[in-house]
Amino acid sequence: MITSTLRRVLLVAKHASFQSRCCVASSRVQYSTVYDSNEKTFDKILIANRGEIACRVMKTCKKMGIKTVAVHSDVDASAVHVKMADEAVCVGPAPTNKSYLNMDAIMDAIRKTGSQAVHPGYGFLSENKEFAKRLVSYPGHIVLLIRLPGSYCYPVMIKASAGGGGKGMRIAWNDDETREGFRLSSQEAASSFGDDRLLIEKFVDNPRHIEIQVLADKHGNALWLNERECSIQRRNQKVVEEAPSTFLDPETRRAMGEQAVQLAKAVHYSSAGTVEFLVDSNKNFYFLEMNTRLQVEHPITECITGLDLVQQMIRVAKGFPLLHKQEDIPINGWAIESRVYAEDPYKSFGLPSIGRLSQYQEPINLPKVRVDSGIQEGSDISIYYDPMISKLVTYGATRAEALQRMEAALDNYVIRGVTHNIPLLREIITHPRFISGDITTNFLPEEYPEGFKGHQLTSEGRRELVATAAALYVSAQLRSQRFLGNLRVSTTPQEQRQWELCVELEKGSHTVAVSRSGSTFTVEVDGVTVEVSGEWNLASALLPVTINRTPRVLQCLSRDAGGDITLQYLGTQFKVRVLSQLVSTLSAHMPEKVPEDTSSILRSPMPGSVVAVSVKPGDVVAEGQEICVIEAMKMQNSLIAAKAAKVKSVHCKAGETVGEGDLLVQLE
Repeated sequence: MITSTLRRVLLVAKHASFQSRCCVASSRVQYSTVYDSNEKTFDKILIANRGEIACRVMKTCKKMGIKTVAVHSDVDASAVHVKMADEAVCVGPAPTNKSYLNMDAIMDAIRKTGSQAVHPGYGFLSENKEFAKRLVSYPGHIVLLIRLPGSYCYPVMIKASAGGGGKGMRIAWNDDETREGFRLSSQEAASSFGDDRLLIEKFVDNPRHIEIQVLADKHGNALWLNERECSIQRRNQKVVEEAPSTFLDPETRRAMGEQAVQLAKAVHYSSAGTVEFLVDSNKNFYFLEMNTRLQVEHPITECITGLDLVQQMIRVAKGFPLLHKQEDIPINGWAIESRVYAEDPYKSFGLPSIGRLSQYQEPINLPKVRVDSGIQEGSDISIYYDPMISKLVTYGATRAEALQRMEAALDNYVIRGVTHNIPLLREIITHPRFISGDITTNFLPEEYPEGFKGHQLTSEGRRELVATAAALYVSAQLRSQRFLGNLRVSTTPQEQRQWELCVELEKGSHTVAVSRSGSTFTVEVDGVTVEVSGEWNLASALLPVTINRTPRVLQCLSRDAGGDITLQYLGTQFKVRVLSQLVSTLSAHMPEKVPEDTSSILRSPMPGSVVAVSVKPGDVVAEGQEICVIEAMKMQNSLIAAKAAKVKSVHCKAGETVGEGDLLVQLE
């Protein structure tokens, strides 16, 4: 189906207060785009979205001299995008169907503010044709929504017709899975996009997901801006993207680009858009869909082409012709994007986490690092919206250089107060298969069939971590013995230079001997010598050290007087206990806590709201039977019984909000 729609531009934005350095890029990543102050586009644009995309659009609008209007829910009143905008309008309470999907309120905001255009971002109303119809009475700009309905043999993909981002999307291999997928996907689609209509299409197993960025104007001109490799996914949502793809040769790239442009021209498309393809191992490519909006992963295209896509969208919307020809579009270097989420990667590769960012520090001091975000320290991550924290982008002359910078950026990214997916991101970009470019959309389930377990320590890595923990422990002990000002004791004791310790890590115990010379510690771990040096600033969120002449950046997440230390090492959090030999001997006599029997209870794996409860006390359930459905950040999760049993008690009901670990149902 091809639908011509009219758009203006309304800004809906995100949570937290804005600092310009957080929103778009480090000064070391530059656009070649020229912002011509004499090129008059719009006076005022409304952005019908929130979060990092709203901030991203506002950044370009400010460069172009355009005033911006933010829309927000009541819980987003202090959000970054709201503070960044010139004007802000509250469009309702926190639930999306009462705020960011509330067309009446958004239309009223357009009228009240006199906005001349609306930028929908992605998600929410960005591909809602009813919203486009509501804008028809205003001078607008034509955009096209393209969907290809179909009926296929199994397996099939069930997907929301009005959106993307993995929401409202499921694979079905038989009739039962189709019925279940239809129910859950339609509910997610209604919650996320205000439209419960679904599409069913043939599912291509084990492909690559590669997309072509297109840009077209109202004068018949259209360009393809190279490809983006988006095969690393979980729950059909992209996690890591890069541009260009390691897989495409120039001929295939040109063929895909030319067909994408032909499609855009055939439907008279004008704006930035993305044509998505599935590509098999023989480089055969199959049309998937066209997203008639800005994509989440657009920054990597901007990095390798030097174009500001938001600026191009605004120019085209006003009626200006494209400034470039196809031969002007380069591939300069390589760019990688990691989507940083408030998620627990150890649960289904990422179940949502909520909380307040008690400490937040972006790694934009590093060269060729860009962070698109809409949050700051103190911002709240709530159950109501997408859990994305930021898009972390690194750029280099080569892929290896971009990957090395991504490693450093992830190690230097400080996020406290919520669980995040940096452990998973770092493991992906350092995985030998990813480095070689041998990836498909099944990468995560193939490489982690039992689920993600974090970084698996080698014997060398274990020694590095044990030695660093021991050195940190000794540094803290020495610091506690120093006093500023007058001496509190009459004599100065001789400073200790050697320590005998026991370090416990992952149910293993290591005998450690530590000696110190200045800021360098020589640590003997199980008979092997490790040298660790650093500044040992215990007040800093980052712990840069050199281990056997190899630079590392660790993070000390917690430390207490009992010797318990939590360190982030190679992206993963490790709990370490450092004890003196005497304390270690005595601790062996302490009783261990008996773990809870989880087969008879069902706890919520994440914070969210209860959509449905399918049982009541006295019911007999079979193993694998659905007990209830929990929705978190617009994703619905069916929770099942771990065994066949009778329901003893039910501790939740539809409509209630639950926290992670809350007891939902107890079985006999």
